[in-house]
Amino acid sequence: MAEFPDSTIRFSIASTPAHLPVVRAALDRLCELLGLGEADRGGIVLAVDEALTNIIRHAYHGEADRPIDVHLTRGGAGGDAEALEIRIRDWGERVDRGKIKSRNLDDVRPGGLGVHIMYNCMDTVDYAHADGGGTLLTMTRRLSCKE
Repeated sequence: MAEFPDSTIRFSIASTPAHLPVVRAALDRLCELLGLGEADRGGIVLAVDEALTNIIRHAYHGEADRPIDVHLTRGGAGGDAEALEIRIRDWGERVDRGKIKSRNLDDVRPGGLGVHIMYNCMDTVDYAHADGGGTLLTMTRRLSCKE
């Protein structure tokens, strides 16, 4: 496993889908440096991509110039060096945590599986109202390979 800085890696993007490939590439490379296999990397990248897409679509209603902050920390608040914590913060419409759920998987149609994907690819997923408005999504994933 590669050395990971003690400090958090932070970056901000505007709420446009055009920025998502950059986030996916950076996160995939980081996960590769942390020693994760292709399937594990893909799951983490997919979960973050779905979270960002949901923010753009639901919190910002497609507005392309709103801020989204992404923080990547090895260990996170729990201090477990063998976990990656991903915090994604927006300033959009606050999410009603009671209404966050995946649609029924028997309802076969495009879309609506982002929450299901996040919960299946990550070890923990937590939504919180952020100070000053918006939502803070915190997801963690153990770094031990599941492959």
